[in-house]
Amino acid sequence: MSKSGMKIGFIGLGIMGAPMALNLLKAGHVMFVQTRSKVPLDLVEGGATLCTSAEEVAKRADVIFTMLPDTPNVQEVLFGERGVSAGLKATANASTGQPKLVIDMSSISPMATKAMAERIHALGAEFLDAPVSGGEVGAKAASLTIMVGGLPGSFERAKPLFETLGKNITHVGGIGDGQTTK
Repeated sequence: MSKSGMKIGFIGLGIMGAPMALNLLKAGHVMFVQTRSKVPLDLVEGGATLCTSAEEVAKRADVIFTMLPDTPNVQEVLFGERGVSAGLKATANASTGQPKLVIDMSSISPMATKAMAERIHALGAEFLDAPVSGGEVGAKAASLTIMVGGLPGSFERAKPLFETLGKNITHVGGIGDGQTTK
């Protein structure tokens, strides 16, 4: 089956991340996934490509989502060995001619979010913080509430993807404001 959607990366396929990634896959996007746990069978059967590292996800995808338990996990995935940042360094400009976009949907520290965004921007990529509410039920039903912080242009670029994941999507301000609002 050939897909013509965007090249999406998704890191963190737990209780929230797995159904969110599946909704993006069902919407026709090409998916590159990575997780510490077992990849859900429905993602594999749906055609998602399993990557061995966050770096590989970042190299192959134009938009990279993270949905992780806490601030240290996000920092490790973004900046640890073979992290997202290593993949951004290698290919800062996406095949679309637009910079790669990193979207963290975890619920983490606003101050840490701002610092991580600065580091991602320094690599030539864009960053949005977009924590969610609605729990596992909302993730499965694609009815999450998403509070987004970041540049308006980045938000507009990501909005169709957010609309695949949720029903109440609000751009609340600059980087870190999504976390503060939640």
